[in-house]
Amino acid sequence: MVYQHVLRRALFRFGGEPEVAHERTLAALGRVGALTRVARPFYGRGRPVEVFGVRFPGRVGLAAGVDKNGVALRAWPGLGFGFVEVGTVTAVAQPGNPRPRLYRLPASEAVINRMGFNNEGAAALAERLRRLGRSPVPIGVSIGKSKVTPVEDAVDDYRASLRVLFPYADYFAINVSSPNTPGLRGLQDRDVLAGLLASLRTEADELAAASDRRPPLLVKIAPDLTLDAVDEVLTVCADHGVAGLIATNTTLSRDGLAAGDRTTGEQPGGLSGRPLTARALEVVTHVTTQTNGRLPVIGVGGLHTPDDAARMFDAGASLVQLYTGFIYRGPALVRRINRLDR
Repeated sequence: MVYQHVLRRALFRFGGEPEVAHERTLAALGRVGALTRVARPFYGRGRPVEVFGVRFPGRVGLAAGVDKNGVALRAWPGLGFGFVEVGTVTAVAQPGNPRPRLYRLPASEAVINRMGFNNEGAAALAERLRRLGRSPVPIGVSIGKSKVTPVEDAVDDYRASLRVLFPYADYFAINVSSPNTPGLRGLQDRDVLAGLLASLRTEADELAAASDRRPPLLVKIAPDLTLDAVDEVLTVCADHGVAGLIATNTTLSRDGLAAGDRTTGEQPGGLSGRPLTARALEVVTHVTTQTNGRLPVIGVGGLHTPDDAARMFDAGASLVQLYTGFIYRGPALVRRINRLDR
């Protein structure tokens, strides 16, 4: 409650444009990161679980997009997160789309972003992870296509990021579903996705043979796919040894926005938050039903309460991730889900 009524109001009112407030928060967490370990007993962790061969001390994770470059990695475990996904990172460092590119929709508890994979590049992230050393929680790395890379060369671009970051990731999320990089969502098409995953599987196997590590590969999908299209993705994933699915990314739909947010809602970009709750749950339910629960799913999208997380777990999600719900509800949301999940 302190976060929602005091800290969030201050961030929203005095933090500048949303992206500036986000950057300032990350910088502050980066400075005090190690100190947050004293808060760990308060925020706790939920039920430990092993998923796709990785041991997670808790089932609530931080979604990709919050800490793209891993600048606050020491802070997140102390706030109760059982794993952290950094990125989305690209082989080539890039500034992303022009600002402003992040918009709050408070009445809907939603966010619109068209960031465009702004990040320091795979090599910079790898060096930061090397310096930080072993994390107390698993670190997932979301990789995407560099904007300067033509779609027809996307495979080599993804492989470059995989190669550089392979020694440091506990799992990789193959992001083919962001709406903010031209042509990216076309990589979800069956034949194109099959080619990408076959190449990444080969690369990962070769890297694993030369080391003692074998981080699993996951695919992150869009909520805007039809369920028939989701089934095609599932077939491709099964054919190429994909270890799990992340459902879902942001949506291009504007359904469910509160009346007061409709003008801001006209901004282009991906929508996340409360309006996505039902669709993300529907996709997770469909995936777990179609695979008889054999393909682990990380559920993400519109999780703003412990009940939202409980429904996602009941639908078959092995893990859940927070982004927009964390922005609006704060660290107390992590604590409440952890307490529910013990």
